[in-house]
Amino acid sequence: MSTPYPFTAIVGQDDLRLGLLLNAVSPAVGGVLVRGEKGTAKSTAVRALAALMPEVSVVPGCRFSCDPASPDPACPDGPHAEAPGVSRAARTVELPVGASEDRLVGALDIERALSEGVKAFEPGLLADAHRGILYVDEVNLLHDHLVDLLLDAAAMGASYVEREGVSVRHAARFLLVGTMNPEEGELRPQLLDRFGLTVEVAASRDTDERVEVVRRRLAYDDDPEGFAARWAEEETALRERIAAARALLPRVVLGDAVLRQIAATCAAFEVDGMRADIVMARTATALAAWAGREEVTADDVRQAALLALPHRRRRNPFDAPGLDEDKLDQTLDEAGPQENNDGDDDPDPGPDGGGDGGGGGGVPPQADGDRTPPQGSEGDDTPSQAPDSAPDAPDAPRRSAGAEQQPVAAAEPFRTKMLSVPGLGEGAAGRRSRARTAHGRTTGAVRPQGALTKLHLSATVQAAAPHQRARGRSGRGLVVRRDDLRQATREGREGNLVLFVVDASGSMAARQRMSAVKGAVLSLLLDAYQRRDKVGLVTFRGKEAEVALPPTSSVDAAAARLESLPTGGRTPLAAGLLKAHDVLRVERLRDPSRRPLLVVVTDGRATGGPEPVALAGRAARLHQAEGTASVVVDCESGYVRLGLAGELARELGGTAVTLDELRADSIAGLVKDVTAAGRAA
Repeated sequence: MSTPYPFTAIVGQDDLRLGLLLNAVSPAVGGVLVRGEKGTAKSTAVRALAALMPEVSVVPGCRFSCDPASPDPACPDGPHAEAPGVSRAARTVELPVGASEDRLVGALDIERALSEGVKAFEPGLLADAHRGILYVDEVNLLHDHLVDLLLDAAAMGASYVEREGVSVRHAARFLLVGTMNPEEGELRPQLLDRFGLTVEVAASRDTDERVEVVRRRLAYDDDPEGFAARWAEEETALRERIAAARALLPRVVLGDAVLRQIAATCAAFEVDGMRADIVMARTATALAAWAGREEVTADDVRQAALLALPHRRRRNPFDAPGLDEDKLDQTLDEAGPQENNDGDDDPDPGPDGGGDGGGGGGVPPQADGDRTPPQGSEGDDTPSQAPDSAPDAPDAPRRSAGAEQQPVAAAEPFRTKMLSVPGLGEGAAGRRSRARTAHGRTTGAVRPQGALTKLHLSATVQAAAPHQRARGRSGRGLVVRRDDLRQATREGREGNLVLFVVDASGSMAARQRMSAVKGAVLSLLLDAYQRRDKVGLVTFRGKEAEVALPPTSSVDAAAARLESLPTGGRTPLAAGLLKAHDVLRVERLRDPSRRPLLVVVTDGRATGGPEPVALAGRAARLHQAEGTASVVVDCESGYVRLGLAGELARELGGTAVTLDELRADSIAGLVKDVTAAGRAA
């Protein structure tokens, strides 16, 4: 067994280390999600924490790590007789991204259950992780149904396996740690909320700190045992501090004043539900115990809020996680105990009559990411509205179609109609197109290929029933053999690759029009996020097309590229379609089971080069020949319409919808399924 990197040797990453240690002190905090770029010691820190966890006492021979002092009465290996326990190190169990449901929760031998009436249960990773650490690297890439099972077990402290009326339950209490790189896609808000704490990690920009990281890592790689020995004293001290904090934790007092601050903070940041309040209370208590105090303070509440709230205030996947610390401090001050200021209820007014000398009525300091200056303030030479931000007016001078214009903000996103790929796919689980999946409604039965995962009970009974006399059946039980078992086939939904091809040419460059177009694409991106799709973005303008974003699971990255998209120039429609064809060709080789959906956002015009319209038609027919499902979002506006987008849709073999028809609440028509056979809008 390799020597783990010492936890105390990790350089920097204070929030990461604190979040992990607080969960080691109080597993009731609910685990921690570590978000950050690659190469930031996420996995190293999690694996190093295992060496600091106190040993656990278990019932000898119990596969479910029951505590001999209070064994689980429902343990499948029980009931346990009174006997001294054996001590062992707390386990760290890693859940691979490609794990199956049976590997996670355990497998039940259905054949023996039907024929012998016994519960032959093989424990899964949840049982192995009981009273230890369950680590999920790249948790955002884990299938949603596995994440649901994982978080349900973490919340209830138990795992349930139910298969065709046969059920097994066992205890599953563990410290849950997930790591993820946001560039590869986000977790759903419901799943984010189930993690107690979230910490953001990034590589240090300090030269000395980076040098020390490299120096220590090289020393560890050269001699892991010797390096660990040099940090043994610090590791022992930290392990003892964790044990002392655990012992102190039951005596920590959470006063009413502190509870009021917690509730006021959660209300001020408008977090959903009550889980945030509970997690903050547990985290603040753990912080006090970690500091060796028996009473929670306002500083503990503030630190708990910074760890427990940032991921809970997101309203959609395009919101950046974070917390306004000025607002947090103000909320804590307002909800905290009030001082009388020597009998005067009001603070001493400043020179201008406001409170607090420097801040009365002033503009609060802005975050680094907020570059918008205060408008119309006294002494400011900046006009209250920039000329370029004025809305379109009838007498506004027209800009040249060939001139590049600055990016415009997207309009407010809306709920879009369902766009799906026809037929029955076999891609990754999602929520868009029909597909054969492991979960969904049962549509039939087949002989299992390999291990049986989903039994079709009635089909199995029908297969076994004619042979009961020949098999010498004498009792009430059904004589079932391997050949009788039938696997259920199920139909659910899959996620697709939604490739956006966006016209950014001069014909689309009117500010109000491009704002509406960006709003529509942003709405489709939000829909793709909710339906578990991969997305890609191709743009075309001027003389060429470019891949603004290769196919990815990170829809917020696509939204960021869209927001900064400039417009202007000619309309090389053929180049955009050909670039999309190249992207889809590569993705078919990389992930052949994920079916594509091509979404072309344009008014249908094609300019630049010889015969631009004919070239665009030939490029469109390439997609039709390969059966690519497509939809054209018609951005043409005005009373006189040329219908070019509809013609493009016919060449693609897809359908066209207007911006108005794209809205789910539009009365222009019912949901439009995309077809590869060709249909006029």
